[in-house]
Amino acid sequence: MIRLAGLALSAAVFLTTAAFAQQAEPVLKGAAAFGDWRADRPGVRRLIKPNDLPKPDVTKSASNSAGLAERPADAKPKLPPGFSAELIASGIDNPRVVRVAPNGDLFVADSEANQIRVYRLAEGSAKPAQHGIFARNLNQPYGIAFYPPGNDPQWVYVANSDGIVRFAYHSGDLKAAGDPETIVDNIPSSHHWTRDIAFSPDGKTLYLSVGSGSNAAQHMGKEPKGGLDAWATSQPLGAAWGPEDGRAAVLAFDPDGKNGRIVATGLRNCSGMAVQPATGALWCVVNESDGLGDNVPPEYATAVKDGAFYGWPWYYIGNNEDPRHNGERPDLAGKATIPDVLMQAHSAPLNIAFYEGKTFPAEYKGDAFVALHGSWNRGNRTGYKVVRLLFRDGKPTGEYEDFITGFVVSNGEVWGRPVGVAVANDGALIVTEDGNGTIWRVTHDGDRS
Repeated sequence: MIRLAGLALSAAVFLTTAAFAQQAEPVLKGAAAFGDWRADRPGVRRLIKPNDLPKPDVTKSASNSAGLAERPADAKPKLPPGFSAELIASGIDNPRVVRVAPNGDLFVADSEANQIRVYRLAEGSAKPAQHGIFARNLNQPYGIAFYPPGNDPQWVYVANSDGIVRFAYHSGDLKAAGDPETIVDNIPSSHHWTRDIAFSPDGKTLYLSVGSGSNAAQHMGKEPKGGLDAWATSQPLGAAWGPEDGRAAVLAFDPDGKNGRIVATGLRNCSGMAVQPATGALWCVVNESDGLGDNVPPEYATAVKDGAFYGWPWYYIGNNEDPRHNGERPDLAGKATIPDVLMQAHSAPLNIAFYEGKTFPAEYKGDAFVALHGSWNRGNRTGYKVVRLLFRDGKPTGEYEDFITGFVVSNGEVWGRPVGVAVANDGALIVTEDGNGTIWRVTHDGDRS
């Protein structure tokens, strides 16, 4: 017993020391925060503030996509001390969003295969005990949500690229029992097609993110039909028009798809949404525009304020005017809401999940994980990792920390491009990546049974 107690004490000291060493690492700020994948490793923290941004076009706009390599036989995600990753599945065509049903089943949007997969894991394991195709013949499905919120949902909602459908559902269903019912249609599907969905905590509001139809609204035209003044007084603040009408926005509907409205505008491509459990606030992770250089403008995560305008296409990160729209909207100067957490430009954040599990160390509770798909419009690549956004008393500190790295093979190739993040009922973090089509289960070793 004494020996066991001594071993336990030694393990506790080791974990505490490792955690302290990780927390003691200096935070990269300002220009030092604009590194590339070579500086990435679990525990590296960054803090980017609006005043840190360089001017646009300081560097040329690069086209620098990474090649996809086969996953090396021994390749696994790299994690902080005390964490491990196990493979759930591989060889999936295009695993994107992953959401956890109340009974613990994992629903995965296999977007390019136009289907939703479902996995039921053996208790305390990454091994699927059962799996199946929940629904087929969809149209680039992405977002998934269960309704009503709680332990006994009756419907599974799926966001296709052109609208929202729902399937009747009973807990434990591995296959939809009937055909989909269309809830929202006529959503434009070109260019940015990743539509995410989420319900408000009370279940009364269905949110839908709709990305822009272009990089910088190049074909929108300088004024809408009828004139700018008439448009500005009749539409939500910062609403776009023409081919961008109803895009670069978060929309809201009743659960039956009626009473649609615009919640917030100027969100170029909110590819992932989540409701923060501590506050009930809706959060977005947003891909900003390309073509202004390596470090402009930053990507971001933000709580979405009703009626807010976040800048695109005329401004970015507050009152920074996009030079491609110089002088076009002086009426919007100073009216763009500054996002809560800025991340390196071109990192491509695709999904966000708040951690409320009980098996990670206590300091993780209330923080958020964000999957960064990786850059193509940057001279030195960044992204290809999962980061942790730090919160204190329910409020973001602005800092974010590398949590999972190791997806990069070399300067020219990657084997993994993270997309989906979700917290399983047992507290494990589930991560999808669409480079090699894999799904991973991340656990904290000290809490394994």
